[in-house]
Amino acid sequence: SGPDYLGYALIDMIVDHYYEVLDQLGEEIEVIQEEALSNPTANMRRAIHDARREVVVLRKTIWPLREMIANLLRGESTLFRDGTMIFLQDVYDHVIQVFDTVETYLDLLTGALETYMSSVSNKMNETMKVLTIMSTLFIPLTFLAGVYGMNFKYMPELEWRYAYPSFWGIVGVVFLTMV
Repeated sequence: SGPDYLGYALIDMIVDHYYEVLDQLGEEIEVIQEEALSNPTANMRRAIHDARREVVVLRKTIWPLREMIANLLRGESTLFRDGTMIFLQDVYDHVIQVFDTVETYLDLLTGALETYMSSVSNKMNETMKVLTIMSTLFIPLTFLAGVYGMNFKYMPELEWRYAYPSFWGIVGVVFLTMV
């Protein structure tokens, strides 16, 4: 078929191998998405950034290939015959499809990073809610303990026989009211 067909076959083989790489990346991205939603760990952010870096490198390698094939299709080279141009158009369509898939993967990874950050933020909000509740419960009790722990000599309640059980009763009532 000639050297132009050999050139097409080599370019086609290169583009076909991108599909294998995309399949592996797609599976990796699915796992990352599931883990980002169900079990966001500290290593998850690193995994997302690593996958994103791989996709960006892939995008940078595909773009020049796309431009080269587009230049060949515009007729800027006399090395390819008209019969081979039909095959090059098919390869160009595949390159566009690969490039679109890479762009989709970038969007998916951006979404996974946002999901991860949202999950981490939700966990932190739950922790803050518990700490706020605990603080709200113990601030009035700390105030009462501070007042009656000042060791003043002339506090009338200290001389009263039921001062200690009354103090604990008041603490209990305040605590239950706050709850």
